[in-house]
Amino acid sequence: MSDPFSLSIIVPVWMEAGGIVETLEALQPLRSAGHEVIVVDAGSTDGSAGLAAPLADRVIQSGQGRAVQMNAGASVAKGDVLLFLHADTRLPVDVQACLEDFFYSNKAWGRFDVRLSGRGAMLGVVAWFMNRRSRLTGICTGDQALFVRRSVFEALQGFDQLPIMEDVEFSRRLCRISRPFCVRSLVITDSRRWEQRGVWRTIFLMWRLRWRYWRGESPESLVHSYRSDVRNDTD
Repeated sequence: MSDPFSLSIIVPVWMEAGGIVETLEALQPLRSAGHEVIVVDAGSTDGSAGLAAPLADRVIQSGQGRAVQMNAGASVAKGDVLLFLHADTRLPVDVQACLEDFFYSNKAWGRFDVRLSGRGAMLGVVAWFMNRRSRLTGICTGDQALFVRRSVFEALQGFDQLPIMEDVEFSRRLCRISRPFCVRSLVITDSRRWEQRGVWRTIFLMWRLRWRYWRGESPESLVHSYRSDVRNDTD
């Protein structure tokens, strides 16, 4: 077997003081194994960057938007494999073994199956459909902790700096190189947004936005619709 691979975990953060410590504490075994954790803060005013500093190898600042943040993190990463992790998502305990299997495969990129953290039966159904759809189409969402060989990421010049759907767009380009390496071990993503806004309403919103994206509507128009829907929830 070749020399061990190196991993860079890139965590885009904005106003995550309530959960960033727990997220990063879960990554400390990987840091102890020689992998790096890079936190990219988009100007949080709640102290997220300061809380992250003792638990990350680097904390850097960037403009707002996940695509901007993830590209900024990748630009300073040293690992052979880049893994993009949302701040409300937990990796499985066997993540290192899973990524070793990927590294020695012929795949260019991959993602994990996902489970939503809540206990409601519908949340399990949602996760099942997310995983099934991803296996059929090859398209990955950010909740599934996308990972990619750094050489491939650089060749594709990273994420398009879109305000929404950057993960879907990047998956489409990655699929031209290879189908994803699909890991059955589950990442666990916080179900707050599903529970707060309602499972069915969130499903309809996300599918409506995705359908409009496939029809060619601009991401700027989609993000305006998304934000309007969220504002209506809080009024």
